[in-house]
Amino acid sequence: MTRHAVVALTVAAAVGGLTAPTALANSALAAPAAVPAAVPTDPVVTGATVNGGKDVVVGTTERKTFTVTVHGSDDSGLQFADVDLLGPAVGFYTTDNYCETATACTTTFTVDPHPDPYNENTDLRNANAGHWYVNTLVDTNDGASLLAKNVGGFLLKRAAALTVNAAPEPVVRGGTITVTGKLTRANWDTYRYAGYTGRSVALQFRPKAGDTYTTVKTLTTNGTGNLRTTVKAASDGYWRWSFAGTTTTAPKNATGDFVDVR
Repeated sequence: MTRHAVVALTVAAAVGGLTAPTALANSALAAPAAVPAAVPTDPVVTGATVNGGKDVVVGTTERKTFTVTVHGSDDSGLQFADVDLLGPAVGFYTTDNYCETATACTTTFTVDPHPDPYNENTDLRNANAGHWYVNTLVDTNDGASLLAKNVGGFLLKRAAALTVNAAPEPVVRGGTITVTGKLTRANWDTYRYAGYTGRSVALQFRPKAGDTYTTVKTLTTNGTGNLRTTVKAASDGYWRWSFAGTTTTAPKNATGDFVDVR
């Protein structure tokens, strides 16, 4: 029994001596586990800035040029942007450009109050004034695309003009000052300025030594856009009309008219 035990142990040792190196060799020859390839992320559009965040105001003669910057990101970077502007009465403008950075794409638009005889879709009419929206199709450096709607907005407004005249000049202290004026706005259908009727306009005063205007009273423009009121002369200073604007028409302050009170 002792001999059989020794033989058994010897065989086991021999088998073990052959098996361990073989397992190690097989382990060394095995291929490493594959690392999954990175999956490209979808592009993202986070918003759009129009005209530096200011309203776009257009008169009757001069073109207005402004920028639209689309903001976004992608793991490969933004490459190209097609930008559409949509507004009231089927208003539509479009342009495109390569992106200046991996996260910003800026395009330039020009609005002309006079119609383009070669492209009726660019005609600017009174009905186009108001809220406009930005749609964009962006391309990335790795070939992906994204259509994003209503990523920004702005107000396209008709320019306003406002006059003032305060008289007499000079005036006796305690006397009556008559202040007149007229509020008009650009008419994109006729290419002229016309009276803006039924609008609230503030009469404001600034003392000669001051730098701030204060509202004295508020009037409504008549059927032709005219304004007229009277005030008592108390001290030297400047009188002006001030229009706060609407969603379709830009605000406007008249240049102050100085009255010398004696």
